[in-house]
Amino acid sequence: MQFLKWVLLFLCFCDVLLGMSVAETTMTTVAAPVCAEEDRASLLSFKARIVQDTTDILASWTGMDCCNGDWEGVACGATGRVTSLELQRPVKNNEMFMKGTLSAALGNLRFLEVIVISGMKHISGSIPESITALPHLTQLVLEDNALGGAIPSSLGHLSSLQILSLSGNHLAGQIPPTIGNLNNLLQLNLARNSLSGPIPLTFKTFPSLQYFDLSSNKLSGAIPDHVGRFKNLTYIDLSNNQISGPIPISIFSLPKLLDLLLSNNKLTGTIPVQIEGLKSITTLSLSGNQLKGQIPASISKLQNLWNLNLSRNGLSDPLPTILSSNIPSLLTIDLSYNNFIFETVPDWIRNKQLSEVHLAGCGLKGALPIFRKPDSITSIDFSDNHFIDRISSFLTNMSSLQKLKLSNNQLKFNLSELKLPNVLSSLDLHSNQISGSLSNILNSKTSGFLEEIDVSKNQITGIFPELNSGLGLKVLNIGSNKITGHIPSSISNLGELIKLDISRNQIQGTIPMSIGSMVKLQWLDISINSLTGKIPNTLLAIERLRHANFRANRLCGKIPQGRPFNVFPAAAYAHNLCLCGTPLPPCRESEESKKKRKQ
Repeated sequence: MQFLKWVLLFLCFCDVLLGMSVAETTMTTVAAPVCAEEDRASLLSFKARIVQDTTDILASWTGMDCCNGDWEGVACGATGRVTSLELQRPVKNNEMFMKGTLSAALGNLRFLEVIVISGMKHISGSIPESITALPHLTQLVLEDNALGGAIPSSLGHLSSLQILSLSGNHLAGQIPPTIGNLNNLLQLNLARNSLSGPIPLTFKTFPSLQYFDLSSNKLSGAIPDHVGRFKNLTYIDLSNNQISGPIPISIFSLPKLLDLLLSNNKLTGTIPVQIEGLKSITTLSLSGNQLKGQIPASISKLQNLWNLNLSRNGLSDPLPTILSSNIPSLLTIDLSYNNFIFETVPDWIRNKQLSEVHLAGCGLKGALPIFRKPDSITSIDFSDNHFIDRISSFLTNMSSLQKLKLSNNQLKFNLSELKLPNVLSSLDLHSNQISGSLSNILNSKTSGFLEEIDVSKNQITGIFPELNSGLGLKVLNIGSNKITGHIPSSISNLGELIKLDISRNQIQGTIPMSIGSMVKLQWLDISINSLTGKIPNTLLAIERLRHANFRANRLCGKIPQGRPFNVFPAAAYAHNLCLCGTPLPPCRESEESKKKRKQ
């Protein structure tokens, strides 16, 4: 009897569990969102305006339910209404894109909170006005497409908008003042378009704005003083515009600002002493403006600054006194092309553990400097100075050096003295008094990391060396030297080469047919040598070639008759023995050919 009681209790308990399971299943079934027909139709209207989709994202948009997770890039809320549309091209694949226009039907997705359509490259046309009627929209991101026309002024009606990014398109006209109505904005990015006119004075009420990027447009006028009211700003980029006037003092009171990028504008005046107010600043770039006066000593109080670029202005001596304990985070410095006459590299720069030191055109003289911590340096630009020697000891222990630019100095050494760091990718020594043979830097030990070599306008002699496979060179400029011999057929081992300049040397022989296999070549200059024979027809395989110069050699025969060789200017073939064919006069028919034709 007791056993029967336990059995009945167990069966009752199982019945309860079964009931709960059925109830949960029923609730789950009821709660599962089903795509609203209105939203599905709007998405299909969007799809219909995309005439080509190599991403295959839209191929997943099939079936009746757009909320079941199968429609890539589409997300829905609990009520079955579409709340998010995110279509992004994979960053590393440039072959993927969508081609078409944005459908006005996007404005019918009344519950949308997020629109992200970025990196599609070939989505053109205008931004549909209908988007501006979406009351719940918090993110509108239409980056890196091909959208044109003006920014709709009605975007100012999107009162919930927190992120507005239209960067990397072809938008033109002025920035609508109505954007200033978006009080909830956290990010505003209109960079890399063709926008003109001033920064609207209505940009006053962005209390939460953190990210402000209007770079690479055609904006003019002054930086509004009220930018200093955006106390939550961490990033300002107004570079590559035509902005003029002084830098507003108010900017230097932004306590959270990490990056201030104002380069390549028309800013005037001085660098304000109030710069010390940027307590959090890590990157300060004011390059390419018309700033004058001295660098204020208060810059030494920027404890977090690691990237300082004041190049290409009219700044003058003296530099402020900076102790080794000042600017403790500094990693990169660029003071190039101002009115400085340093004569020697300042001690505080030589003694710091820096990664990039750019002091081009700073009036430096004498021997190349010795750095206290050379192993940390990755990039040096000392071009356009007056250095004379000490190349071997200068490079000692620079094990991390990737870019070296010493062009346009008075350096006098033999290339055999040059011991290049293994990780060096770019070497620019043009316009010095360097001698020796090219084989000292182009040999079996040449690093595969090396991508650019420019040793033009020196006194380099010897023959053009054979070239090994495995080299990753993209630029080779050995023009204006005294190099002899012939162009080796092994030149084709430079399969990654984009630019080849061997002009103004004493090179003889014929142009090797193997150059035709260098299909990435865009620039070829072999002018003013003693080359003979024909221009090989194999060069027609170089479809990317945009510049070629065969002038002043002893070449003869018919110019390859195909693009781009028959559309280069006649000057590219001038002063040879007997080149003919378009763009030069037609070739004369030989006597033997005439006889064959008559027969």
